[in-house]
Amino acid sequence: MCYNGKEEVIFALKEILIIDDDVYIGDMLEEILNKENYKVYRAYSGTEAMLFLSGKRVELILLDLMLPGLSGEEVLAKIKDIPVIVMSAKIDINDKVKVLLGGAADYVTKPFDTKELLARISVQLRSAKTARSPVFAFSDITLDTKLHKVIIGDSEVRLTKTEYAILKILMKENPQVITKSKLLELIYEDTPDCTESSLKVHMGNLRKKLKAASGKEYIDSIWGIGFKLKEE
Repeated sequence: MCYNGKEEVIFALKEILIIDDDVYIGDMLEEILNKENYKVYRAYSGTEAMLFLSGKRVELILLDLMLPGLSGEEVLAKIKDIPVIVMSAKIDINDKVKVLLGGAADYVTKPFDTKELLARISVQLRSAKTARSPVFAFSDITLDTKLHKVIIGDSEVRLTKTEYAILKILMKENPQVITKSKLLELIYEDTPDCTESSLKVHMGNLRKKLKAASGKEYIDSIWGIGFKLKEE
């Protein structure tokens, strides 16, 4: 198991963004999703949603169409590689078809049954996990999640399971600074045996291997906060 310094078990929760200006519906959804062990974020306008997504990635989005600022349709057009379930009172079949062709993964009509919505969320998260095998790139590093390989230039860098998990999170979340506790939380699924005390050792070994491959430093330590990829 993976522990922090207080001997508390850390679990990586699936993160969902609710984009809806209806406070009552948003509160109801947040309560239900929290009970299902999802981490919930809220945005009350299209503009606020895009600002949030510019600095944070989530696993799934619940999107209302009737929003202040940018409309739901405009927000949908800007979202890439995140499954979106549209929640709308619009019942016309042409509206549904337009939204689904516009990139939505699913469409539920308000008012909706919460059990059905939870089932649809589960299906989308499962499908996204199965389909997602991206390639991350930073500087001259390429990390292929399907082949489970790290390449610098033309050379493969051999990493341990934990080193690979750390690098994947840093590349995925770049340019954000990742705190130690958040890093432990995010790598838990791939490497549950990592502890706060061993993280420093794994990070040091990862840095050495990357530098040996190119002579460059790739990871910055932000004193008292955490880690991020080094800006070039």
